[in-house]
Amino acid sequence: MKYYVVDAFTTTLFSGNPAGVCVMDEWLPYETHKRIAAENNLSETAFVIDRGDFFDIRWFTPDDEFDLCGHATLASAFIIMTELHPELTEVRFSSMSGELFVRRAGERFELDFPARPPHEIKQHEAIEKAFGVKPLGVFLARDHVALLPDEAAVRDLKPDFEAMRGLTGCIGLIATAKGDEVDFVSRYFSPFETILEDPVTGSAHCTLIPFWAERLGKQDMVARQLSKRGGTLYCRLEGDRVRIAGHAVLYSVGEIKLP
Repeated sequence: MKYYVVDAFTTTLFSGNPAGVCVMDEWLPYETHKRIAAENNLSETAFVIDRGDFFDIRWFTPDDEFDLCGHATLASAFIIMTELHPELTEVRFSSMSGELFVRRAGERFELDFPARPPHEIKQHEAIEKAFGVKPLGVFLARDHVALLPDEAAVRDLKPDFEAMRGLTGCIGLIATAKGDEVDFVSRYFSPFETILEDPVTGSAHCTLIPFWAERLGKQDMVARQLSKRGGTLYCRLEGDRVRIAGHAVLYSVGEIKLP
């Protein structure tokens, strides 16, 4: 099985979010996908199959299958449009989250994903305890969103993951604030996953884009995820869809040997 590692949402190696991309002929047993992703030990491994007019795609963390992953989709489209089919300028994916599109836009690759606007919920003491600061508001879509006072509050977080695990039903917890030099910033935490902080989370921006578009009164925005590796996302809200664009860099090419 051909296997690539791509750093997504960055122009330089060793930053952004690394994703594995496995190019397959047909699906393997579910447990085999899980084992490959665990062996790769990246926040996400994408498995893609060329169906002719479109590509099937699935995403696995080192722990389980996920319903949507932005950076691994960008990485997969990057490999398809630069390594496998360089004549293509758009890729259509069929996924657990419906049809997804990635278009080449100059040096960037632009994801076309469903918007997931959050709704406000009551404050939860687990978030305040985990962050050591009371959010200005707490919201929920697929992920919980904690609005913090400013960029420094997001950057300086030293989360207590044990306290975060007290947040019932938490898939991911996003800390976000208005940016100093970009429109908004964020960090993304997964308290029940092997990798506790995701470097750059494209799917989180399905929620952050409508969230910040409403507050900033603008459709086009630039976002920065303030993880240790960091990444930049170029965002646009278009009705019930979001556009999330970024760069990608190829790190490695190899083969996975299966029994």
